[in-house]
Amino acid sequence: MELEKEETYGIVIIGGGICGLATALALHRKGIASLVLEKSETLRADGAAIGIHVNGWRVLEQLGVAAELRETANVITAHHDMWLQGNKSTRAPIRNELRCLKRKDLMETLAKNIPAEAIRFGCHIVDIHEDPGTHGAVLTSADGSTIRVKVLIGCDGTSSVVAKYLGLSAPKAIPRTVLRGFTRYPHGHPFEPEFLRLRGEDFFLGRLPITDDVVHFFVTTPPSTGAVTDDVNAVKDLMLEKLMKTCPAEVADMVRDSEAGSLNVVTRVMYRPPWQVAFSAFQKGAVTVAGDAMHAMGPFIGQGGSAGLEDAVVLARALSRADSGGGTGRRGLEPRDDEKMTTAAIGVYVTERRPRVTMLSLECFVMGTLLRAKSLVTKLACVSMLVLLGSKSLRHTNYDCGRL
Repeated sequence: MELEKEETYGIVIIGGGICGLATALALHRKGIASLVLEKSETLRADGAAIGIHVNGWRVLEQLGVAAELRETANVITAHHDMWLQGNKSTRAPIRNELRCLKRKDLMETLAKNIPAEAIRFGCHIVDIHEDPGTHGAVLTSADGSTIRVKVLIGCDGTSSVVAKYLGLSAPKAIPRTVLRGFTRYPHGHPFEPEFLRLRGEDFFLGRLPITDDVVHFFVTTPPSTGAVTDDVNAVKDLMLEKLMKTCPAEVADMVRDSEAGSLNVVTRVMYRPPWQVAFSAFQKGAVTVAGDAMHAMGPFIGQGGSAGLEDAVVLARALSRADSGGGTGRRGLEPRDDEKMTTAAIGVYVTERRPRVTMLSLECFVMGTLLRAKSLVTKLACVSMLVLLGSKSLRHTNYDCGRL
């Protein structure tokens, strides 16, 4: 579908990932139309799986999709930590809800609850300019077409064009090779409903059962002295070589027998330092960011996805209060003198979210520092900080961002 030379919309969301779709659905539930612009030609389901803790499930309940998604994944009831050096093992119960969802299931469920015309695939926004007539923006796509918007929400990840427009610093990167995928057990897997976290000398492995016959796993290791590669088969062979030396046979077999089509590789873990999250300007007029574009934090505490879901509810709630006239129509907020109201609403969203995502980013930053630390002093400092933050009790997961 070719775009008109110039279009005008009320609310546009750049990025059709988890946060972008959740924001569109949250707005839809409030009776506010929006348009999601996704540069890919189809839904992006890479990333294998995502762990959703109780705070994320509270959001999914507000979005009206929790019951359906619970049918796709079993409850995980414990953390099982194993240290191969020293042969140490501990288990701790998870008292609140945790399930591991296939990213594909989550994305498709969110998308099918949004009007089909509200998602436009194959639309790559390459530039943004301030609209001199409003507090909104003018978007330029890769084919040269322009879209004039009143409210712009950047859910476009760590390479966000919206974050660049807001003047945010680029996220930082941790060189780290991560292999992720699924393994299917036709006759059922033998594992307990627990999140296994296995630490070796130069690798870290996680295993989460999804259903009775499918498990999700990830293996991460520091970059080798050779050239960094994102070739899936080469990385799989490298990981297997490490695992076969020290791990139980069932662990190496899980990686060896994984579904080839499910495997993907990450060579850099992107994050925003907590001081950036605490002090960056996340708003310019009626333009803001959400999800990884706002607070990329890496996978160390498993909150990136759930935090993006929280963003969606808080932002939609704030915008619905500004949309006081009702009858928003297919293209979002109607043309009227509501610029100050929408700008103020986005300010409320940013103010509400900043403390929450700053603390999550801090905890994730400390956890990531601990995993990479060589100095005993650094390790002790990180452990002390994590105790204060309540990491062991998963305090960060027992959070409620409120009703939609």
